[in-house]
Amino acid sequence: MSDPTKLLFELIDARRDELVELTRELIRFPTVNPPGEAYGPCARFIGDRLNARGFHVDYVHAAGTPGDDERHPRINVIARREGTSPGSCVHFNGHIDVVQSGGGWTLDPFAGVVKDGKVYGRGACDMKGGIAAAIIAVEALIDSAAELPGTLEISGTADEESGGFGGVHYLAERGWFSAPRVDHVIIPEPLNVDRVCIGHRGVWWAEITTHGRMAHGSMPFLGDCAVRHMHAVVDKFERELYPKLAARQTDMPVVPSGARRSTMNLSSIHGGQSEGPGYPAALVPDSCRMVIDRRLLIEESMEGVKGEVRELLERLAEERPGFRYSLRDLFEVRPTMSDRNGPVARSTAAAIRRVMGRAPEFICSPGTYDQKHIDRVGKLRDCIAYGPGILDLAHQPDEYVVIEDMVNSAKVMALAARSLLYGRA
Repeated sequence: MSDPTKLLFELIDARRDELVELTRELIRFPTVNPPGEAYGPCARFIGDRLNARGFHVDYVHAAGTPGDDERHPRINVIARREGTSPGSCVHFNGHIDVVQSGGGWTLDPFAGVVKDGKVYGRGACDMKGGIAAAIIAVEALIDSAAELPGTLEISGTADEESGGFGGVHYLAERGWFSAPRVDHVIIPEPLNVDRVCIGHRGVWWAEITTHGRMAHGSMPFLGDCAVRHMHAVVDKFERELYPKLAARQTDMPVVPSGARRSTMNLSSIHGGQSEGPGYPAALVPDSCRMVIDRRLLIEESMEGVKGEVRELLERLAEERPGFRYSLRDLFEVRPTMSDRNGPVARSTAAAIRRVMGRAPEFICSPGTYDQKHIDRVGKLRDCIAYGPGILDLAHQPDEYVVIEDMVNSAKVMALAARSLLYGRA
C-alpha cells in the first residue's frame, strides 16, 4: 500500500520549477501599495489558475475603502473548492500588495530574478513566495487523493501593508472569515520555515500637535515656539515614559527578544513653515506635529496605553507656560494570540516536525498582520501565520525567498491542511 504522505511530497518536489515560476509571475505584477497598483490583474491571475483546478472564484471589490478609486480599485480574490464529503474548511490567505521598492537594489525589483537558489524581487519574501507555496501545496493535495473531505479556500487580498481595510478587514466584516464558512486559517507570512506564529503585538499610531504663536524670527519673544513645546514632549518621553516601557515584559513569545517589551517609535516630526530656495522662513513656528508608533503587549490595555500619553501631555499643560496640544488617533490594533494547542497550530507544528525533522518554535510577530481582522472582526480564533521567507528581509532592498524554503513550506502546508480536513489535528 502506497504511503500518501510520500506521494504528497513527491508531487510537490516534482513541481519545484513550477513553484519558482509561479513566484516569479506573481512578483512581476507590481502591486505597490500605496497607491495599490495592479491589484486587479494579479487577483485575476490567481483566480484563473485556481478556476482551472476546479475552484469557484469570487472577486470582491472593497468599494469605498481607503485608497479605492477608479484607477486603483481594491480587488480581492477568493477561491473555494468543495470536497466530496463534509468536513472542515481550511483557508490559506495571502496579501498581494507589496511596499514600494525604494533604493538600494542591485537587481530589477519586479523581474523575479533567480540566482543562487533564491528568487529575488519586491514581495518575494513578503509574501508572494508564500502565496505560491500555498497554491502549489493545495494543488498537490488535490492531486494526491481521488477524494478529499471538507473545503479548501485560497484568497489573495489587498492592502495588508496599509492596515488591511481594503482586504481582509472588508471581507471579515461580510462573513468571508467566519464560522461556519471557514474553520481554520493559515497566513503564509515570512516568519521562517520552522516557526509557527500564533499572534502579534498591538499598535497605536497617533498624532500629537503642539500649538504656538507666530512672530518674526528676529523677535521670537513676541511669539510662542511650537517646536520648543514639542521638544518638551520628547524630553518628557525620554525621562519618564521610555523607562516605563523598557521595564514591561510580555509572556508572548515575540521575536526578536527586544520586542518582548513595550516600544514606541517617534515616526516623524514636522514643524515650522516651508523653506524657500536656500533660505529658512523668518518665522516663529506656530505648530509642530509628531507621529508616534506605540507597540503594545497583550498584558496592556489600549485604554491604558493612550491614557499614559495623555496624562503626560496634561501634566505638561499644567507645568509649562503656554503649552497647548491636540492628540489624534490614526490607527489602532489590539494584540492577538491564538492557542498554540489549537487545531491549526498543532497540525502545522506536527507537519514541521515531519518535513524539517526538528521541533518548531512558537512565536509572535513584533508587528501586526491580517490575523487581527480574522480574530477581532471575523471572530475566528483558529488562525496562525506560517510560510517561507526570513522576516528580517521583508521590505529590504534585494528582498528574496529561498527556493528550498518554499518547497519545504509547501509540504508543511499541504500536510497540515490534510490533517485539518480529515479532523486529525
